[in-house]
Amino acid sequence: MYSEKVIEHFTNPRNVGEIANPSGVGEVGNAQCGDIMRVYLKIEDDVIVDVKFKTFGCASAIASSSMATEMIKGKAVAEALELTNKAVANALDGLPPVKMHCSLLAEQAVKAAIKMYYDNNGIEYDAALFAKLGNDAHDHGNGDLVEE
Repeated sequence: MYSEKVIEHFTNPRNVGEIANPSGVGEVGNAQCGDIMRVYLKIEDDVIVDVKFKTFGCASAIASSSMATEMIKGKAVAEALELTNKAVANALDGLPPVKMHCSLLAEQAVKAAIKMYYDNNGIEYDAALFAKLGNDAHDHGNGDLVEE
């Protein structure tokens, strides 16, 4: 059912944790499945120098969070904004169709964190870039989140 990469990122997730004084934090959740993802970004000179995550959810949610953080670490913010759920799923060698929403949550959490960074720093942006975040995306800051 799961690819070897999904299992690897689930059992040995990369970039788990929090960042003190993050440049941006994005939290998203899916009420139907109960998955919650929080992504923390540290941005210097428009480059994501560090990224961490906390996820409460299934194997696909944790693997998607782990892979997404790996894909954007060291990238320019504009490049990280191009991250898509399909790219995350492909990097994991696929997800079961009923678990594709996990890769979408990972995309949305990254974008919500970038939006917070832009908002906090008065950086202008096209609101359409963040339109897909919808009502499930939240940037709550440093509240508690269960890690799995």
